[in-house]
Amino acid sequence: MQEDDVPENGIRVILADSQAIYRVGMRKILALEDDIRVVAQAETLLNLYAALQRFPADVVVLEGHLITGTVDAIAELVRRAPNSKIIVQVIENDEAVTVELYRRGVRGVVPRSISPDLLVKCVRKIAAGETWIDNRSINWVIEAYRSQASALVSPRPRPRLSPKEVAIITCITRGMRNKEIAYHVGTTEQVIKNYLRKIYDKLGVSDRLELALYCMHHQLLKHYPQEAVTELVQ
Repeated sequence: MQEDDVPENGIRVILADSQAIYRVGMRKILALEDDIRVVAQAETLLNLYAALQRFPADVVVLEGHLITGTVDAIAELVRRAPNSKIIVQVIENDEAVTVELYRRGVRGVVPRSISPDLLVKCVRKIAAGETWIDNRSINWVIEAYRSQASALVSPRPRPRLSPKEVAIITCITRGMRNKEIAYHVGTTEQVIKNYLRKIYDKLGVSDRLELALYCMHHQLLKHYPQEAVTELVQ
């Protein structure tokens, strides 16, 4: 169902939850904010697919129960709505589930009991292109990455990256979005997306979060001269 009109530059949200009481509660919370509008609601995964097709959204707040037992549900959501950022609400934090959700492209994992002010803050930050992750989840993700790296029989040789690739990675570690990176580097968003795919392949990562963690763990940017990179991103 379609909801309120969206203000110019406002954040469009779809609420996907099997329980009406949660949908009603979240809608009332978000309705108090001038820059956020609920554009649709869904009570099943199929309803959510239909809503995403009809109503473009910046953020999807998704009940974790809706994707339980559904193989590649997050990947399918990302495929259908690549510009929509996903927040998953869970009853309790589980290390394996949390790590896998972030690995598959979820931007935030929050408890069902999240306070109204934190929910609003989370929606705004994720709409702005940031990742919402608490300290415990950060540790889980880092440990999962380290375990994956240590499982390699032999370490990878240092990747050969071009100055522009290093500049793009630098922008990613600063939390910049593709549009901002394109402006600073002097190209288009599509070119940035193409570069990112090549970077992911070179480094063996699958998304921006894993890229940032890889850079932190391997201190990647220290191995490349920063003078030329600084010129590219200023």
